Amino acid sequence: MEITVAEALVECLERENVEIIFGYPGGAVLPLYDALYHSTRIKHVLVRHEQGAVHAADGYARVTGRVGVCIGTSGPGATNLVTGIANAYMDSVPMVIFTGQVPTIQIGTDAFQEVDITGITLPITKHNYLLKDPAKLSMVIKNAFHIAATGRPGPVLIDIPKDVAQARISFKYPSTVKLRGYKPTYKGHPSKITEIAKLFGKAKRPVIYAGGGVIASNGSEELLKLAEAISAPVTNTFMGLAGFPGDHPLFLGMLGLHGTRYANLAITECDLLIGIGARFDDRVVMNINSFAPHATVIHIDIDPAEIGKVITTNVPLVGDVKLILKELLPLIEKVDRSEWLERIKSLKEQYPLSYNRDSSLKPQFIVEQLWNHTKGEAIIVTDVGQHQMWVAQYYHFKKPRTLVSSGGLGCMGFGLPAAVGAALGAPGRKVILVTGDGSIQMTIQELATMMEQCLSVKIILFNNSALGMVRQLQEYYCEGRHMATNFQFHPDFEMIARAYGIPAYTFRTEEDVVKGLPEVLDSPGPAFVNCIVPPGENVLPMVPAGRGINESVAC
Repeated sequence: MEITVAEALVECLERENVEIIFGYPGGAVLPLYDALYHSTRIKHVLVRHEQGAVHAADGYARVTGRVGVCIGTSGPGATNLVTGIANAYMDSVPMVIFTGQVPTIQIGTDAFQEVDITGITLPITKHNYLLKDPAKLSMVIKNAFHIAATGRPGPVLIDIPKDVAQARISFKYPSTVKLRGYKPTYKGHPSKITEIAKLFGKAKRPVIYAGGGVIASNGSEELLKLAEAISAPVTNTFMGLAGFPGDHPLFLGMLGLHGTRYANLAITECDLLIGIGARFDDRVVMNINSFAPHATVIHIDIDPAEIGKVITTNVPLVGDVKLILKELLPLIEKVDRSEWLERIKSLKEQYPLSYNRDSSLKPQFIVEQLWNHTKGEAIIVTDVGQHQMWVAQYYHFKKPRTLVSSGGLGCMGFGLPAAVGAALGAPGRKVILVTGDGSIQMTIQELATMMEQCLSVKIILFNNSALGMVRQLQEYYCEGRHMATNFQFHPDFEMIARAYGIPAYTFRTEEDVVKGLPEVLDSPGPAFVNCIVPPGENVLPMVPAGRGINESVAC
């Protein structure tokens, strides 16, 4: 019996155990939506903008570890997905994106709502397909999900012309993947593992530098065992936060541009730097010449292209973090590093995170209270900007997949739709969005999606009437000339929230937060809290451009 390609696509998704698809319909994807209408196993979530669909699929993927799925139509529907695809690519998030396309005979004719989306997304997808042969649908989808989820995860796009979606085929779903040339390395080379174990034994001042690859590989437990076995302090990249317990004595906090001074100084003083699932990006390394100048560098990563790309690596090891650490642990010999740990303790005491408290409501205080009430049990979603960095500094993530944020791309507008995806991916969990007044206005329409899906997301808005992070950069690099970063008009956020049927509050003082925040967080249903914070509050510490990681501007 023959079925349409669109019907076969839905059958394929069901075989891949897809539960939720985020999307926005249009003419070129009508056959897909008509086929979805008959599915009893897949829930479709209607967003209010295609960017909301891709960010929601991203949030879903980050909290579940599964492949996120979204759909957009041709032309503007497809191009509206591009930012979110780039975001997923930069942060190694597994995702499969379906776009509609004009009929094959019209491709290349500048037909209505035609864009070359495979060409546009070639640099920001792990792989993409323009499906012209209906018979290849099943194998393309099987391969796409495999590519997205294996090796270094990432987004895969499948563009389907409308006439192909309507074609009829005999359906059969392949049981195996056939991909010549795509064979990610998972097991580490035995001789390199032995060499690394020996370096552990010789080092006097080791530091573990862990990134998002630890979380992607589900290797957090092994990382904790390694740190304790070799008595090495651990610092996380922003994407690595939640990969190591934030309240552990060995934890140094985040490093880099807005990292703790003691993390940056520990990197400067270490004699062995163990990079695990991290890519030595510019926000971490800052000045290459002064990054870990005395250290032998070990780099463990599943992506061979990242090793040696930025920092000279003495011992490279390609493979899956979890598997490699499991092989390393039995080879480790206990070494007394009490002197190094005392030095770390003194750095923490000498350079603690701090901020000046006065009569205004400081954002750092809000994050501290958020931590005090949740103790790391909530899923924290952020947008991008100052609020994001304050969360990174003052919230002590304890469990993997409890931070959802845009790292590599730094995408404002990510937070609200990502919170929708996170809440749908983790039903029953407390999901809290911390956002800024600039970020939330980019995708504020997704409040409708949140309410339509009956999600109990708590929204904490840091309202400083400014694009705070850019404003801060203008203070340092533009001699305080604040051009286009102060909002001259601001909406009534409480009124907007209530228009969507969301209970809303405004906090102006520390007392408001202490009294009101627990009530908001513990109440059933969604909530919107508008926190009025000072526009001049900056994120510190901060490493000025061109300086070494050890040259932070102090709090």
